[in-house]
Parts: sequence; structure tokens; C-alpha cells
Amino acid sequence: MKILLDECTPRTVKKRLPERDISTVQEMGWSGIKNGELLQLLEGRFDVFITTDKNLRHQQNLANRSFAVLLLPGNQVPIIDILIPEIEASLKNIQAGEFVEIPLS
Repeated sequence: MKILLDECTPRTVKKRLPERDISTVQEMGWSGIKNGELLQLLEGRFDVFITTDKNLRHQQNLANRSFAVLLLPGNQVPIIDILIPEIEASLKNIQAGEFVEIPLS
């Protein structure tokens, strides 16, 4: 499973899940690319897109995508660190085309 972290998503996700195949938007050279184009770039390259952008599902058509979207409740590292077990559990079950939101506990 190939995972892409959005620009606004803390890199701690990648550090805390070292067994996962995770890349960042910055590593891909896609910094500053608008969401519509970024989602097109994801097609066929990644299985999951992890973001903290709460407006994504309202601003973009996510239907019939070849990847899933995992929405985190914020981008503060202490919160993300606490949610790592929930992120991992979500990644085990997530399917292409799904939009999964992890609530702030």
C-alpha cells in the first residue's frame, strides 16, 4: 500500500509508521500544487491520501477515485501522535474510493 501525506499533514505520521510505504507531497516535488491537480497526480500512483484539509471533500469530486482519503482532525503533532493507533487501524481496513475521517478523541 502506497500512502501520500498532504503538505499540511505532519511528517510525524511517516516517522511513527516506518513499516508503511509513505511519501510526502514535498518528497514528490508536488509542493504548492492545488488539490484538483494533486488528486489527478495521485491516481494510479498511491492507494491512500492522508490529509488534514477538512474542505477537501466539499471542494473536490472524490467519487470513483482509485485511492482512499484519510482525514485527520488536525495537524498538531501531539494530537497526531496520540492518534497513531487509530491511523494504523484505519489503514488496515481502508479501501479505494473510501473517505474515512478520524475524529478527535
